[in-house]
Amino acid sequence: MFTKRRTLLALALSLAAVPALSQDRYPNRPITLIVPHAAGGANDTIARVIAQKLGEQLGQNVVVENRVGAGGNIGTVAAAKSRPDGYTLILTADSSMVINPSLYRSTGFDPLKDFEAVGSVATAGYVLVAHPAFPAKNVAELVALAKQQPGKINIGSAGNGTLNHLIGEMLGKATDINLTHVPYKGAAAAATDLVAGQVQVSVQSLPSSISFIRSGRMKVLGVVNPKRLPAVDAPTIGETVPGFGATPWYGVFAPAGTPRAIITQLNAEIAKALDSTEVQERLAAVGCEPFKSTPEQFAQLVREDLPRWARIVKESGATID
Repeated sequence: MFTKRRTLLALALSLAAVPALSQDRYPNRPITLIVPHAAGGANDTIARVIAQKLGEQLGQNVVVENRVGAGGNIGTVAAAKSRPDGYTLILTADSSMVINPSLYRSTGFDPLKDFEAVGSVATAGYVLVAHPAFPAKNVAELVALAKQQPGKINIGSAGNGTLNHLIGEMLGKATDINLTHVPYKGAAAAATDLVAGQVQVSVQSLPSSISFIRSGRMKVLGVVNPKRLPAVDAPTIGETVPGFGATPWYGVFAPAGTPRAIITQLNAEIAKALDSTEVQERLAAVGCEPFKSTPEQFAQLVREDLPRWARIVKESGATID
């Protein structure tokens, strides 16, 4: 009788422990993935591809939440102030994390102190595009036309302080031309107005412009990346303007103080997702490539890019505020 009671007691204790063990498992509820830029752009497109695959692997929904404003600063600050428990992450572009600190007097966050680097995710193709009726067919013709008509050519961007904006400023500085900047609330809005002829040119990521390019509603004047892109038949801007070029990256960060075990687990899951044929094909379809790293490698990239972009921003003369 005593043995039977002891067995029942042991069973009851083991069953009581199950909920506790379940609560300790990460993740045991949905994860919020903040995107600090508007829907339709490269940041949002990449985030949704990764979120879907991570959700499948982790057995929990990974919910993309767009928090837009101030060139990405609003969403980035929100992520920095979130509880460091692994349930609020941010998938952001290099523009928000390593360029904004040099563009704004105050971003409201410190990229090195307020975040833990989880891992890089992808690089994206960027292009300088124009309305099909625009007279210039390439970068050299754009520069010549802009010098004949200073300030009369409008260049649309995803908003003040975004990478699209900064690349346009860099191009103006490098070629000594004056393009009139027209900021929009997101890359998709800028692309729509370019197709409608409201602006003549724009710097766009391939995820936000590839469908327009393939349908003939936009033409590519030049590729922003240092190397030509398989997705479009166009030369790089650097072939006309020596030394010009950038390779925008996107990656995942967690608030500072997030447990190292969670950072390691998330990095492994991201790497697994990027190794899948499904994710690779979906990224390639919009002109992006997987970009894997360890947390340490990604943190080092951020440290190296901060002073590099500070120099570029200073040379371009671009400022916000």
